[in-house]
Amino acid sequence: METKELILTESLDMFINHGFKSVTMDEIANKMGMSKKTLYTHYKNKSELVAATSLHMCHHICNGVEKISTCEDRNPIEELYEIKSYVMRELKGDNTSSIYQLQKYYPEIHKLVNKQMYDFMDNCIYRNVERGIDLGLYRDNIDKTFVARMYFIGIQGIKDISIFPVDQFPQDKLYDQYLEYHLRGIVTPTGRKILNQLTQSNHD
Repeated sequence: METKELILTESLDMFINHGFKSVTMDEIANKMGMSKKTLYTHYKNKSELVAATSLHMCHHICNGVEKISTCEDRNPIEELYEIKSYVMRELKGDNTSSIYQLQKYYPEIHKLVNKQMYDFMDNCIYRNVERGIDLGLYRDNIDKTFVARMYFIGIQGIKDISIFPVDQFPQDKLYDQYLEYHLRGIVTPTGRKILNQLTQSNHD
């Protein structure tokens, strides 16, 4: 692995675990066993490194979600739960404080990442809804575009720690609650049976 790519990987891990604002270039250089001068030859400042790591994270997650969503071994309801589990694993349980720091201290970078994530997820969830309707698991009278966009808005909304404080709403449980809330509004009786089985197994 090239030095620049290694810096990207190590920095991202530190940012996710400790926050984009909290981690300093000195700490990254120390972790990498290099001088800060060497670090700056690859990334001219911290903002450039934050942008690179954020976009890298976004692309990595989108690629993983794409593999899940194009695998037809799971039905569309199972697919959404698998996507949730994958994203939580990759974001270390979705450390909300790190995302909050990105939004607060690097708003332009956050906006760019959010736009890329929205464009990808809008298409991904639209396909999920289409397949769910075709399989008789989702109602055929729903507006696919509306449902896909409401899904994304909801996912973004539950990340707001001022509305859903982590001490009251643990992230993993909150995502499960949101998925069930989303799906119960669109499933058919057949889909509801599958959803009931999944939610029951999550509660066991």
